[in-house]
Amino acid sequence: MKLFNTLSRKIEDFEPLNAPKVTFYSCGPTVYDFTHIGHLRTFVNNDILKRVLIYAGYQVTHVMNITDVGHLTGDDDTGEDKLEKGAKLQKKTVWEIAEFYTRQFNKSLTEINISPADILCKATDHITDMINLIQRLQNKGVTYETDQAIYFDITKSANYGRLSGQKLSEKNIGSRDEVYADPDKKNSADFALWFKRLGRFKNHTMHWDSPWGPGFPGWHIECSAMSMKYLGDTIDIHSGGIDHIAVHHENEIAQSETATGKLFVLLWFHNALLLVDGEKMSKSKKNFYTLDDLKKKDYDPLALRYLYLLTHYQKPLNFTWEAITAAQNALFSLRNLVLTLKQGVNRHNLYPEKLKKTLDYQKRFDEALFENLQLPQALAVIFEALKSNIPSSDKLDLVYNLDQITGLALYHVEPDVIPQQVTKLAEKRELARRQGDFDMADDLRAEIEKLGYMIEDVKSGFVLKKIKT
Repeated sequence: MKLFNTLSRKIEDFEPLNAPKVTFYSCGPTVYDFTHIGHLRTFVNNDILKRVLIYAGYQVTHVMNITDVGHLTGDDDTGEDKLEKGAKLQKKTVWEIAEFYTRQFNKSLTEINISPADILCKATDHITDMINLIQRLQNKGVTYETDQAIYFDITKSANYGRLSGQKLSEKNIGSRDEVYADPDKKNSADFALWFKRLGRFKNHTMHWDSPWGPGFPGWHIECSAMSMKYLGDTIDIHSGGIDHIAVHHENEIAQSETATGKLFVLLWFHNALLLVDGEKMSKSKKNFYTLDDLKKKDYDPLALRYLYLLTHYQKPLNFTWEAITAAQNALFSLRNLVLTLKQGVNRHNLYPEKLKKTLDYQKRFDEALFENLQLPQALAVIFEALKSNIPSSDKLDLVYNLDQITGLALYHVEPDVIPQQVTKLAEKRELARRQGDFDMADDLRAEIEKLGYMIEDVKSGFVLKKIKT
């Protein structure tokens, strides 16, 4: 299996430390606001990766964090805590904000059919682990203390910047004109491991005792502390959005490798961003959408999942209402095709040429998946197979293999329960059609559609489907 590694900047053979076991850590949400469709693209692509690994025979242990403290509005430690800000705006406690948006996040994952992480861990449940890790770094002489925080000195990290490819001098030059809350920081790119409950944070609700006084952890330290606790010092795969590369993931590497003296991550898996009508999503532009927004317009959440599959994870995806409509129509057509195939299944021994063709489709499908998750190419192979002359049973097998990876829930597609009244009208129409009374057949079709169903003529007779509203 081959995957693109952000660290090496190339596609390489994936070789976990202890095959067939794979340790997989993915950055989860900061639960101060709604999970939007941009976030969900990242989580769906993480899910696809995990499904392909399992399909390839690996035993995956997946850990994901919930950030419910410590993530400031500026990733570079400027601004205020995002949860505190959300609580003020919504006139709720930070605990209520965290609980509400964690529930909304998990609901979104369920609706879009993302398999849950083996371990979903909250930052606030792991404060002791973070304090212990900070003390390890302090003992190594790579931190310093100001009145406001404990900082990691990035000049003490020999390889800082190798993930993003940005030199330390460039990082500092690029930050010189920015406003920093702490004037005692040695380098503008140094990052906070622990914020003291003093100065600008004197009213911070969430705080814990520590060797440096009451306070709360920085955003970056939580992922290192929790990944080490559950997956060990070195992780096989760490995932996240490309917006995490330059700061968050760079900082994770620095603190983790300094603490352990070991490589932190073998393979970094990053997902390109989602745009809306060619622009970055934001509430001010009124192009900020959640799954609930889509559902209010009668879109199936899995239509969004299908849309994500049509663009490779390393390429930006532009969301438009035309695109989601086309994706939903394609998904419904695929479901209807699966129902038709189920009706025509009759397993039997294949002729050698059809067996060879079926095996070739399966081989090409697997090759596309294992070559850096070429999902659009894998989908194309399946659609080619569905148009071929191989038996329905073998087409279904290929679709079910696809379903293991895509999570489109095709295996569980069942026909709508058709009212007896509609079925009788359809049978009457079929008789009229066979007798050549096409005017009667058209009248009966119209009557069926008034009842909310559509009828499709097939070789074996007809198929009734509920009209989607």
